[in-house]
Amino acid sequence: MGGFILRRLAISIPLILVSSFVVFLLVAAAGDPLAELRGNPNTPKSTIEARRHQLHLDKPVLVRYGMWAKGAVHGDFGRSFVTGEEVGPKLWRSIGVTMRLLAGSVLLAVLFGVLIGVVAALRQYSKFDYLATLFAFIFFSMPVFWLAAVLKDVGIRINEALGHHLFFTVGEQTPDLSGGFFSIWSDRLGHLVLPAVSLILIQIASWSRYQRASMLEVMNADYVRTAKAKGLAPRQVIVRHALRNALIPVVTLVAIDFGLLLSGAVITETVFAWSGMGRLLITALQRQDINVVQAWLLVSATMVIVFNLLADILYGYLDPRIRRA
Repeated sequence: MGGFILRRLAISIPLILVSSFVVFLLVAAAGDPLAELRGNPNTPKSTIEARRHQLHLDKPVLVRYGMWAKGAVHGDFGRSFVTGEEVGPKLWRSIGVTMRLLAGSVLLAVLFGVLIGVVAALRQYSKFDYLATLFAFIFFSMPVFWLAAVLKDVGIRINEALGHHLFFTVGEQTPDLSGGFFSIWSDRLGHLVLPAVSLILIQIASWSRYQRASMLEVMNADYVRTAKAKGLAPRQVIVRHALRNALIPVVTLVAIDFGLLLSGAVITETVFAWSGMGRLLITALQRQDINVVQAWLLVSATMVIVFNLLADILYGYLDPRIRRA
C-alpha cells in the first residue's frame, strides 16, 4: 500500500505544478491591474510606471510566475492590489469558514447517499425505492442558488412565526459573540444548518442514485452469487463482498464532485452572507484583484487534486487488485 501511495503522489505533485502555471497564465491574461490608473487622464506616466514596477509587471511572465510560485510554496501569495493587505491570512481565514461548511456537508451527504442507495438497491421496486427515486429526481433538478434562497426564506418565515431565532439566515456566526468554547461552536453550528442542508440535499440525490446502480450491478455479479451459495450470512455478503466493490464508482464521483461542491459553496455562501471563499472570490473579481484570484484558484485546484489522490488511495483499500495494477 505504501508503494501505491508513493506512485500516486508522484503523479499528483507535478499535476499541482502544472495547475499552478495554468492558473497564473489565465489570471494574468484576464485583466490589466493598471486599467484604472491608465483610464484616468490625470495620472502621470511616472506613477503608472512606478506601480507597474512595484507589481513586477515589467518582468517576463516566467520570471513573475517563478516569484509567485516560490512565495506560494511558503504560504505567501503577495499583497492585494486594491487594499495592500497580505493575501495569505485573508485566504486562510476564508478557507477555514468554507471548510467548516464543506466538511460537514460532504460527510453527511456521503453517509446518507450511500445508505439510501444501498437500501434502495436491496429493496428494488419497493415503496422505499420509489420514494428515494422521487426524492433524487426532485432535488437533483434544483439549482443550488434556488434551493438555498428557498431555505433562507423558509427559515425567516419560521423565525417570524415563532417570534425568536430558531434558524440563522445571515452570516457564519453571531458578531461579537461572548462566551466559552461550547457557546461559540453551538452558535456556529446553528448558522451552519441551512447552508449545509442546501448542499447536502442535492448531493444525496446524486450520490444515492449512483450507489443504487452500482449496488445492483455488484449484487448480480458471479462472486456475490458464489458467496451466497457458500451459505454466508446476508450481512456478510453485503458488507464484505458487495458493498466494498460497489463503493468504488461512488468514491470516484465524490472526488470529481468536490469541485462542483466548492462552486456550490460559493453560491451558498453568497446567499447566506458567509465570509468564506465564496465572498472572497466574488469581491476579488469585482475589484480585479489578481493576486487574490490567483491564490483562490490555486487553492481550489489543489483541493480537487488532493481529493482525487484520496480517492485513488481509497481505491487501493477497497480493491487490492488496484494496488498491484
